[in-house]
Amino acid sequence: MTFLLYTNGMTTIYVTRKIPDAGLAPLKEKGFELDISSKDRPLTKRELLKALKKKPYDGVLSLLTDTIDGEVFDAVPSAKIFANYAVGFNNVNIEEAKKRGITITNTPGALTEAVAEHTIALMFAVVKRVVEGDTYLRRGKYKGWGPELFLGEELQGKVLGILGAGRIGSRVAEIAGKGLGMSVIYYDIKKSEEFEKATGGTFKATPGEVLKEADVVSIHVPLLPTTMHLMNTERLAMMKKTAYLLNTSRGPVIDENALVEALKQGVIRGAGLDVFENEPKLAKGLAKLPNIVITPHTASATRSARDGMAKLVAENLIAFFDGRVPPNKI
Repeated sequence: MTFLLYTNGMTTIYVTRKIPDAGLAPLKEKGFELDISSKDRPLTKRELLKALKKKPYDGVLSLLTDTIDGEVFDAVPSAKIFANYAVGFNNVNIEEAKKRGITITNTPGALTEAVAEHTIALMFAVVKRVVEGDTYLRRGKYKGWGPELFLGEELQGKVLGILGAGRIGSRVAEIAGKGLGMSVIYYDIKKSEEFEKATGGTFKATPGEVLKEADVVSIHVPLLPTTMHLMNTERLAMMKKTAYLLNTSRGPVIDENALVEALKQGVIRGAGLDVFENEPKLAKGLAKLPNIVITPHTASATRSARDGMAKLVAENLIAFFDGRVPPNKI
């Protein structure tokens, strides 16, 4: 079911879930007709297909929780652009879109600061054992100060390993290096002079080299066939027993069951996750572990970031229908 926002314009856009008005307002002002899902949750595949078949939509504004594939494209053959409200686009079958001449866009850049700061927050929370202490106190177990109560670690002088030297990985490294005095090493598919200039980081030729040296490993790679289960049993075993793993990229880059076992067995000391392999479900036993901090995919959940993403998705749609190349065309 949708509620309709009619204008005098001829361009019709289906919006799979309401986004901030910072993105919807420019589209309305441009004269676009917006049909917005009334459900404040991801649509099921069946619901999405049914909604798209109702009209010959000119475009679709999708979210990262929507699976956009050949079946979806077939449901709305009139739509020549799918504007994804996300920095990633692993939810979209890019090859199918190319075959059909469909433009795909995303919203990079707007959430860099938000996700980087959240990554640092996860690092502090797990290394300083903030959540463990909070839970302990709330349960009435605190009986007074003790010399070995919830001992954590100091981050100054520790080694931060970055997997994925893009915008977010670079910003995390910059904050940790310049702000906390951590040494930075990184791996990406190629050496990045820009990353090294911003962070003072040192390139490593393989992920394994980063894993073996780092005290904290932070993942910032896109989800691709080559990064699926990037962190598996074998790679987790490469890390120091005293090391911590952070992930604010995409859940499936970690084999979650392998991580549960690694945390249980003391293969690594702790982890901080904002994304999960089979969201919204968690791997069995993950939520019961004391040495992990988990947040519900909220790394980009700041007003500034979400408004910025909304503005970018509107800019992409407006540019496309003005006959220009969208600024964030994939």
